[in-house]
Amino acid sequence: MASISIGLSGEKTTTVAEEQTARHLGSGGIDVFATPAMIALMEGAAVNALDHLLADKQASVGIEIAIKHLAATPLGHTVRARAEVTAVDDRQIHFKVEAWDEAEKIGEGTHTRFIIDVERFKGRLEKK
Repeated sequence: MASISIGLSGEKTTTVAEEQTARHLGSGGIDVFATPAMIALMEGAAVNALDHLLADKQASVGIEIAIKHLAATPLGHTVRARAEVTAVDDRQIHFKVEAWDEAEKIGEGTHTRFIIDVERFKGRLEKK
């Protein structure tokens, strides 16, 4: 994990499809990019920044997110999310996350991921 440092960043892009709309996801009655879809895209950007640097038996999981959805994006438009590491606290990695559509910034906030040992994590799940 020595290569994980402040300023490390990742991005993820999508084109808004019906299955990502507020109406489809049940988070509203309008066919616009849903807040849960934007959060997933932001988490994906953080994964893209981080996971390729982890050891083979490690992964990261999201443990906290605080987001503002600033503007609506219609079907068919492109949305890009970016996650930048702001702090590294042992196995907790903190990110600043933002998202834009073709016209403007549509979201911003913070996200924290935790680095796990995959086998240990699966073992704990099996005990539930």
